[in-house]
Amino acid sequence: MKLRNVVWISALILVASAVAGVGAPLLIRADTGNPSSSATLSVVGTGVVTTKPDTALVSAGVTSQAAKAADAMSANADAMTKVIDALKAQGIDVKDLQTSTVSLDPRFDDQGVSIVGYTASNSVAATVRDITAIGPVIDAAVAAGANTISGPTLTRDDSDKLYRDALEEAVAQARLKATALARASGKTLGDIRSVSEGTDEAAPLASFAAAKDVAPTPIETGTTDVTANVRVVFALD
Repeated sequence: MKLRNVVWISALILVASAVAGVGAPLLIRADTGNPSSSATLSVVGTGVVTTKPDTALVSAGVTSQAAKAADAMSANADAMTKVIDALKAQGIDVKDLQTSTVSLDPRFDDQGVSIVGYTASNSVAATVRDITAIGPVIDAAVAAGANTISGPTLTRDDSDKLYRDALEEAVAQARLKATALARASGKTLGDIRSVSEGTDEAAPLASFAAAKDVAPTPIETGTTDVTANVRVVFALD
């Protein structure tokens, strides 16, 4: 009899322990917080650095036609050599000259069946570091035989540094916007959770066909903007 009572008492103790064990973990989870789950605010900031361009990229090319492919390429090579020599004579360093395209294409008759000749093309990109020499460089290339010109694309030689400056301004602007939004919503702006860099489109490249016996080419450099965009996520307290 005593043994049976001991067994029942032991069973009751095990059941009570099991019930207590179920409730305790729930209380612990309820008291545990996750700081990373707080509210956040995402804003976009834009930084702009306005500066005067000091470098230009100009492309000069020659297109030649002949009945035979070899003749078209030969005539094109001779003409292009003169253009390159003219660019060098304008003070363009060899390291700032780079061939951009070389092509040879057949020309067909009106029915598009028979080959009647070939067209050869060659163009070179020149980096002009003296901004005042853009017009004379273009004129010299045309006078030497270039019949296609594209550009100029106006940039800054220190564009990487200016872009970093624009990034800093973009983050600062994002913080100002986020502070205003947080205040308006009755919150306090917290630390930065993440920053991601946006992309910026390159300036369009102006193109035109060159002609001989014209007035000196006028170039207005104006100003150029270096723009950076960032998305910043702030914590809200």
